[in-house]
Amino acid sequence: MQDWLWMTAADLGRGIGSGAIDPVALTKTYLDAIDAHPDRDRIYTVVTHDRALAEAGAAAERARAGLRISPLDGVPISWKDLFDSAGVATEAGSRLLTGRVPDVDAPVLANATAQGLVCLGKTHMSELAFSGLGLNPTTATSPNVNDPRAVPGGSSSGAAASVAFGLAAAGIGSDTGGSVRIPSAWQDLVGLKTTAGRITLKGVVPLCLKFDTIGPLCRSVEDAGLLLAAIEGGKPADLAGASLKGVRMAVLTNCVLDDLRPEPKAAYETALEKLRAAGAELVEVAAPEVDRAMALSGLLFTAEAYGLWREVIEANPDVMFDRILERFRAGATALAADYVAAWQVLEQTRAEWAARMAGFDAVLAPTAPILPPDAQRLMEDDAYYVTENLLALRNTRVGNMMGLSALTLPTGTPSCGVMLMGRAMGEEALLRIGAVAEKALT
Repeated sequence: MQDWLWMTAADLGRGIGSGAIDPVALTKTYLDAIDAHPDRDRIYTVVTHDRALAEAGAAAERARAGLRISPLDGVPISWKDLFDSAGVATEAGSRLLTGRVPDVDAPVLANATAQGLVCLGKTHMSELAFSGLGLNPTTATSPNVNDPRAVPGGSSSGAAASVAFGLAAAGIGSDTGGSVRIPSAWQDLVGLKTTAGRITLKGVVPLCLKFDTIGPLCRSVEDAGLLLAAIEGGKPADLAGASLKGVRMAVLTNCVLDDLRPEPKAAYETALEKLRAAGAELVEVAAPEVDRAMALSGLLFTAEAYGLWREVIEANPDVMFDRILERFRAGATALAADYVAAWQVLEQTRAEWAARMAGFDAVLAPTAPILPPDAQRLMEDDAYYVTENLLALRNTRVGNMMGLSALTLPTGTPSCGVMLMGRAMGEEALLRIGAVAEKALT
């Protein structure tokens, strides 16, 4: 049964469907592993034992009756602590929201439950989702599976750790500037950033509503497709018959290669070689519109974030991690005219990007230019914190600014991912490419 903890969600679903895996025994195996884990309280904010066992029992009855309702019916997963869950605290990693207990599940959680997925509990995160590092001294900083001294990546830090440490078959997180992809990359997982506006944000604690997205952190591209379907209540992407032969990929050369550290650089170059050997056509492309867009990101993110949270923050600022408080307050002086003008420029750059990349099936970049930083040094060294924090989300933010779907895949080098960016609302096509790219990389 311990082997179950390391299987993909899809394989667990197939095991349940064949009768080889009992959903109740599977859920108990996960719950026992969680309860016994030394870092349980750094990964999960709460473990929903009763709910999980009740949902597993219902899944087991359906399986015995031959009435399974989805490929993942009976598979246990975790949820980032910004998704509302009925009767369970949802505090988004912040003391500002202590004691916040919703009455109903967020629609994405309700959809997943309706598809038979089992809710194991809620996972730790960066405070109010406003950091890609995963460092949270006010609640908990989750561990990194590759380096006990390093941060896990954020803001979906506990979501990634729950999967990487074998404490969930998959995790559901959110991505505003890279918060699914960075923790996935730094813990050798697959992470899918969906297109803003595709999945409802109702019942999700917001950061920047124009950029917030929801997506899975998991062990395979197949899992990502199945989980996307589950949280939407739709049909999974058809991954059969995909090939890299004839696929054209743009290799982005500006912005994302700046200050690239040796390990991510070597892993990325090896990944490009493997994709090329598998039949993909790789073309280097400079997109100067990205540089113009990225220059606007500070204004657009902080102005909206502070606008949403100003009253709550200023009523009790002392309970916040000072670094996150500082980042929110950076939006306090933004002018409405500058914000509106910035959005006009961003829409123009998105159109330029779409025209430039129209002939490509995906755009490639290193997921992160750096390895996960040392947690203790981040707390003690101001210059180090500033540098690493800015670089952590630099590459992933391209996908958010351009309004794209995006996928990070492990390269085989620990904590180094390769990112594939697809078209807006093009998740199914991106997943097909990602599935064969995944095979080429492994």
